[in-house]
Amino acid sequence: MSFVADLRVVLEGRDFRRLFSTRLVSQFSDGIFQFGVTSFAFFSPERQTTALAVATGLAVLLLPYSVLGPFVGVFIDRWSRRQILVIAPIVRGALLLAAAALVAADMPDQVFYGAALGVLGVNRFFLAALGASLPHVVPADRLMAANAVTPTSGTVLTFVGAGVGFLLREVFGGGDSGTALLLVISGVVFGLSALIARTMERSLLGPSYDPDRPQAREAVRNVLVGLVDGARHLVHHRIAAATMGAMATHRFLYGMATALGIILYRYYFTGGDPDAALRGSSLVLATSGVGYFLAVIVTPWATERFTIERWVTIALASAGVLAGVVVMPFQEWGLPVAGFVLGLAGQSVKICADTTVQRDVEDAYLGRAFSIYDMLFNGMYVLAAALSAMILPPDGKSYLAVAIITVGYPVGALAYRMITTQRVKA
Repeated sequence: MSFVADLRVVLEGRDFRRLFSTRLVSQFSDGIFQFGVTSFAFFSPERQTTALAVATGLAVLLLPYSVLGPFVGVFIDRWSRRQILVIAPIVRGALLLAAAALVAADMPDQVFYGAALGVLGVNRFFLAALGASLPHVVPADRLMAANAVTPTSGTVLTFVGAGVGFLLREVFGGGDSGTALLLVISGVVFGLSALIARTMERSLLGPSYDPDRPQAREAVRNVLVGLVDGARHLVHHRIAAATMGAMATHRFLYGMATALGIILYRYYFTGGDPDAALRGSSLVLATSGVGYFLAVIVTPWATERFTIERWVTIALASAGVLAGVVVMPFQEWGLPVAGFVLGLAGQSVKICADTTVQRDVEDAYLGRAFSIYDMLFNGMYVLAAALSAMILPPDGKSYLAVAIITVGYPVGALAYRMITTQRVKA
């Protein structure tokens, strides 16, 4: 009910509506693009899917956010944000057309992945510009409401875009030509966000001129120094650091579960049928999404009843035990259930980590803390996929991987609980 009320309040502003529409269109396009890359990398009839291919595909999707994340603010604070929102979709659209041509021409996969990395790198700037622009289009007393509705709405549209991508794949087919058409459609849709952004006045979104602002080269160097300084600061805020560690533990084990599930569906459950594998994986994604949204409702109630420290411990421990119980028999029904459990637990831990960092870390260090947070969030997921490439058998049936997931969550919960209890006693 509060989400609807917040949305109604912030939509009263005309400039917010334009920025919000830009976000929704772009993230809808993102969903189509991400589905296209996933379909190409993992479920294409023209190529075999291995754990190494899964690791490569996940790295392409996530590494730009980890590597570029801490540095994009240097340029977002120096370039016209409105112009970024206008130009980035055009650049991204051109890259998507190039990627589509590469797929259609049956070029080596590495060339396609290079183009996809370029697309996601541009998108990182675009999303950062959207976030930095928000305070310029809503009054200060409505900023919290705007921050509450925009990420959730964008995530919903990304899921919708992925669903549309799935339907388009059913129409166009799962081959390279079908993937190429998905990329073209994503590029065209993303271009529409530039038309919306262009309706805003050029200076509306900032940044304001600051003659004392350091040059970009110096600012980039300061980012590297700042990350080290931020890490030292976190060491002295153990609750925040421990909760970030709990989030990183979940992302590592969730990344391993993702790689395991993709290979199981691709070969063990479906006998190599890519279409059946995609439908099964899409069901897991859907149940994980349900868990994600349920966590938004459950976590505020649970943390008020149990405290953040106890709820994180409960979420991690129960995730490992329940996921192990439903996955270990290696029956197809178990993976959607595990997807729901890990989605609920993982998003609960993330909400707690967000809150703890915002609550405990000094304001002057918040930006650097969240840069480290983002690097951990994506980097641990990719690292887990890389480990999976080394231990998963060709058909995906790995008792070792399930054991690591089953034991890893409770061990992470125990370590988190020991650190936070030690902090309380001190």
